[in-house]
Amino acid sequence: MINETALLESKTLRSSVLDHTDVLSRVKALSLLPDGMHVTTAMVATYFEVGIKAIRSLVLDHRAELEASGYRVLTGSELSSFKELSGIQSRTPSLALFSRRAVLNVAMLLRDSEVARQVRVYLLDMEYLARTQPVDNSVHADTRSLDDRIDQRITHVLGKTVVPMFNALIASAGEHRRELIELREDIQNIERKLCWHHQRISALEGDAPTHQVRASITAMTWQAFERHVAHLLRRDGCTDVVVRQAHRDRGIDITGRTAFGHTVAIQCKKRADRSLVPSADMQKFAGASRAVHRFDIALFVATCEFSREARAIADLSGVITVSRDELEEWSAGVRLKALR
Repeated sequence: MINETALLESKTLRSSVLDHTDVLSRVKALSLLPDGMHVTTAMVATYFEVGIKAIRSLVLDHRAELEASGYRVLTGSELSSFKELSGIQSRTPSLALFSRRAVLNVAMLLRDSEVARQVRVYLLDMEYLARTQPVDNSVHADTRSLDDRIDQRITHVLGKTVVPMFNALIASAGEHRRELIELREDIQNIERKLCWHHQRISALEGDAPTHQVRASITAMTWQAFERHVAHLLRRDGCTDVVVRQAHRDRGIDITGRTAFGHTVAIQCKKRADRSLVPSADMQKFAGASRAVHRFDIALFVATCEFSREARAIADLSGVITVSRDELEEWSAGVRLKALR
């Protein structure tokens, strides 16, 4: 079996596995710019949990290889066009961008990052299975393996064909640009959900390392959980996100504004898996967020499920419930449709 050292030291070996960019989402949610294709230097550093200097140093040492993987620096009119297309705000004279392949390339070069090491472990496991798994040509071949290949093929088509097609349409669109951007986000959400569900099934059947999202959320304090939800809001494009731990108002823990200007109020409830959010908590939050302050969007995010009465109140008052399974998908990279 190929070891990790070989992957760190062999450019040829790294190049041979660069198409497996789905590994990034299996290890940790990778936040992308609004164009759905690129990541900044700061975002790469955040993903690998290292300093920006570490990424810049890596680029300095391996620039040619990273450029071949999709790394580039925009300046002048090209930068202006990209800002207009993607909607990002930046006053810097240049902007370094990493494609998913380039981010994966960084993972295979970055030694002092636990996240990068986990990515390499996934890649090595995939390479080992590809080399050792026997081919079964019988009519009764494993149905789950076939389903996996179909899922991976669909994911590949969505990421490599459909999304780039939408990018091209958006670049030339006029009045329908917003609708095309929303359709592209739907396609990207489907891609993320396929990766997420495939990983959950694999973990349950013992074919892959156990997913860490649930364990990570379970280990959080209620304060850390609120900060986590605030991070997810920012990741999905929300601005003016404020965690109101010092001055709560009738159960409103976080406030913010979506990318399209809608005001958002969030209640976070950190409880054990088998607990239920009671109707009293929902009634209190619904009154504060919808009747008193009249937020455009009210989200009740919980690490457990909601009681039948609580869901009934949410439906009547227009509160959107995000229970445990939806929270885990959201944490793994799937965007909440409610935040548009």
